[in-house]
Amino acid sequence: MTKEQTNSGTWKGEWMLPRREVLKYLAGGLAGGALGARWTGATAQQTVGSSFGEEAYWEQVKNQFPIRPGLIVMNAANLCPTHYAVLEHVFELTRDLDSDVSFQNRGKFADTKSKSRALLAEYVGAEPNEIAITRNTSESNNIIINGLELGPGDEVVIWDENHPTNNIAWDVRAQRYGFTVKKVPTPDKGSTPEDLRRHFVDALTPRTRVFAVSHVSNLSGIGLPMKALCLECRDRDIITLVDGAQTLGALSLDLHDMACDFFTGSLHKWPMGPKETGLLYVRRGMAETVWPSIVAFGYENADALGAEKFESLGQRDDPTIAAIVPTVDFHNVIGKERVEARLRVIFERLRAGVAEIPGASILTPLDPAASAAILVFSLPEISGQAAFEVLYREYGVAVARAAIIDGLRLSPHVYNTLADVDAVLEALRELA
Repeated sequence: MTKEQTNSGTWKGEWMLPRREVLKYLAGGLAGGALGARWTGATAQQTVGSSFGEEAYWEQVKNQFPIRPGLIVMNAANLCPTHYAVLEHVFELTRDLDSDVSFQNRGKFADTKSKSRALLAEYVGAEPNEIAITRNTSESNNIIINGLELGPGDEVVIWDENHPTNNIAWDVRAQRYGFTVKKVPTPDKGSTPEDLRRHFVDALTPRTRVFAVSHVSNLSGIGLPMKALCLECRDRDIITLVDGAQTLGALSLDLHDMACDFFTGSLHKWPMGPKETGLLYVRRGMAETVWPSIVAFGYENADALGAEKFESLGQRDDPTIAAIVPTVDFHNVIGKERVEARLRVIFERLRAGVAEIPGASILTPLDPAASAAILVFSLPEISGQAAFEVLYREYGVAVARAAIIDGLRLSPHVYNTLADVDAVLEALRELA
């Protein structure tokens, strides 16, 4: 392999191109509405594309992923495949790092980390000093849960459908420091945004210090009206922690507009990025209210770092952090609004098809304002466990079991075509 070293110290060769070149190849003539063919590293041939509204375009998007032929993956709520641009970035930078672990060679990663942070900030509607790059949503949640000053007499209000890292983690902290955790169940009746807003607002009291909920439940697919809830909490001087594991990379987000204090997410889920990379948003002025869980090298100037002070985590995997750049580029090439619109189309086709299966019961709300791209349902003649196994073994469909009903959870993404959706629906009809 022939390589040359650039002035910045990064390697450029047949395996890795500068970010602007990767973006150009991914775009493949974006001005004409096309997405490039698969980026293989050595070559990136452009193909004749089609408009964003046509299925041929989304088939090209699917070709960017190394998904095994014959397999349909609908488990984005847990883990997404990443695409070739990220894979090649990680592979090449890992080879480069292991070939020369000197301080001189590793110095370039400070710049790539800053680029990753800036791109993430722009992508979620924040400022770079409000973004910390963590390892996953779990770590981000626990940084805030363990860092806020709480004690006897304080109350934390959470949703009982929160992920354990925004649920059980509060219980463990409360056992040590003596505050109260109030778990609010999902309302039995009414799942419109106003029903949900009123239900959670009614749970707040003068003792409530923190309101911590999932933006969208990974258990039911229910989505909360976060802006309305965050504004209500701000008026009451209540701190808000939003677990965005199921919306970061799926919905078009503007965290300043959402008005939350803290927002967490994983880049290996809906953003389709490198493994063990996460995001922690800390609203300007809130970093000093949170004690660090880990203090390591680089914490000396913490007061001036903003959210970055929570990146003091010891040795990191620098190549994966650098690969956040092509991760965000991929979303920006398509457009985050188009990603959300596409997920809405796929979700509705799935929902409508499942609803037509006699005896099927859908838990996820029909109102798109109270859901995102997670569909939870049960089938009448087969258990969730059996359906989960048979779908993968006999139909080549990878999904998840539902956790709160005896059923399934489908969470598709942009690497799913409408033909994939129809194949899944046909399989479900045969199982039912």
